Amino acid sequence: MAARGSAGDAALRRAAEQWLLWDKNPKTYAIVKQLLAEGNAGELQKYFGSRMEFGTAGLRAAMGAGISHMNDLTIIQTTQGFCRYLEKNFSDLKKRGVVIGFDARAHLSSGGSSKRFARLAANTFISQGVPVYLFSDIIPTPFVVYWENGAQIISPHDKGISQAIEENQEPWPQAWEDKLIDSSPLLHDPYAMVNKEYFKDIQKQCFYRNINKETNLKFVHTSVHGVGHKFVQLAFKAFDLSPPFAVPEQKDPDPDFPTVKYPNPEEGKGVLTLSFALAEKDGARIILANDPDADRLAVAEKQDSGEWKVFSGNELGALLGWWIFTCWKNNNRDTHAIKDVYMLSSTVSSKILRAIALKEGFHFEETLTGFKWMGNRAKQLMDQGKAVLFAFEEAIGYMCCPAVLDKDGVSAAVITAEMASFLATRNLSLTEQLKAVYDEYGFHITKASYFICHDPKVIQQLFDNLRNFDGKNTYPKSCGRFKVSGIRDLTTGYDSSQPDQKAILPTSKSSQMITFTFANGGVATMRTSGTEPKIKYYSELCAPPGNSDVEQLKKELDELVNALEKHFFQPEKNKLQRKTE
Repeated sequence: MAARGSAGDAALRRAAEQWLLWDKNPKTYAIVKQLLAEGNAGELQKYFGSRMEFGTAGLRAAMGAGISHMNDLTIIQTTQGFCRYLEKNFSDLKKRGVVIGFDARAHLSSGGSSKRFARLAANTFISQGVPVYLFSDIIPTPFVVYWENGAQIISPHDKGISQAIEENQEPWPQAWEDKLIDSSPLLHDPYAMVNKEYFKDIQKQCFYRNINKETNLKFVHTSVHGVGHKFVQLAFKAFDLSPPFAVPEQKDPDPDFPTVKYPNPEEGKGVLTLSFALAEKDGARIILANDPDADRLAVAEKQDSGEWKVFSGNELGALLGWWIFTCWKNNNRDTHAIKDVYMLSSTVSSKILRAIALKEGFHFEETLTGFKWMGNRAKQLMDQGKAVLFAFEEAIGYMCCPAVLDKDGVSAAVITAEMASFLATRNLSLTEQLKAVYDEYGFHITKASYFICHDPKVIQQLFDNLRNFDGKNTYPKSCGRFKVSGIRDLTTGYDSSQPDQKAILPTSKSSQMITFTFANGGVATMRTSGTEPKIKYYSELCAPPGNSDVEQLKKELDELVNALEKHFFQPEKNKLQRKTE
């Protein structure tokens, strides 16, 4: 045992020594030199145990030293691999070029920042004669890779890029000389042009300019120390809406996010504390909150009781779906046009769009989780001459404007503001309109949460148990008192509802995902997270139009979720940690 340990330790030391030969960032260099001097195998393992994976979501890791973190050297290595992969895939790469954006994230102790990484990446491409369109200022920037179709990459590109990164570890001769780009004729700044085109494009979704000009409705906006402030202000201007009140403590970018524990509005009311206070002070009834890279949107509305209601991603998806379809219908008198209209949502999101589509006569499709799937599917449909009006996922992500094939919190914010302004002229709140949508298309009650589990073996065992519940290769026939009527397993590709029992959606053996349909109209999906040590669940109870006993539906769903946790998750037995607010 000791021999294997020492062999492992020696490999870690070699990796760290190799790092010192290549790293020219004084801060990360000093951290690694210190680690080597101390010889702490546990610490070395943390920094050099395994390279960050490049997946379809790009790189996901904290900033810091070593191959496990994002830093100058790992960005150079990643970009070198990516560059070689693009050269192989595009013979005209030197004509096309690449686009690079950055946001305000930074990490003082390792000297890393989004802007620094963007410059190093630009330098890598320019050194190979590839033109770079590098935005000169912060923009809404998720850390992902978009392909030539304008949507996030999907497999097998991630595998190809990963392989190319492995083959291009040693920094190229000019890798660290990012000052060279400033005088290069290959460097272009698309900021002004893209800004202009973007605001022109989203105005195609502006239908009630006169109402916007006149509305008395007041809005508060927070960008939660991210990049959204300026863009949301400009979007309101583009729609002729008065600018929203910006939360002063949170409007400027700050990579330390000093006023919040966790800077994601998806995590609940805690992020909105300062927004509530400003709204009370200025008499605003609606709060719009973007996450720091401005691709997500949370919305809260003050109720007559004085309480604030924060809409779930599914509720806002229902409202935006209804609104965008209503605006389309009012502007398209041709009754045949509806046969080419589509809306999309991810398979773990509410099926409310399916209900609206069934009643109104347009098409609804579901995709795997994530906008990489919805964006690529939307592009396919648009290339076939179809109109994709809207796509959403329950994790507060909305694609309201077909010019952006991804979730976009800026257009979603301003379109929500126009919808609220329009409804106010009918004396309706967003909450009242949501009830009207459910009254017309059927109530869709949802509940989602997660358990934390740091042991991959326990997660594997939990899903294996579900696949061998009543003996080998048998799934559960019930969950407590709830009878299971259908099962789809997107890890194995099994779907009991299909004639050949094969799932239609793509399957992936590398992640766990099982959906149970229940005889009472309930649906529950259990899945692992690609980026966090979580087992997530999503549940929904869909009632046909006319069933308005919401409290009874909520009670039924609560019971179903309790049964799901007790019988399928078994948190005590599996030592799972519950989500804490």
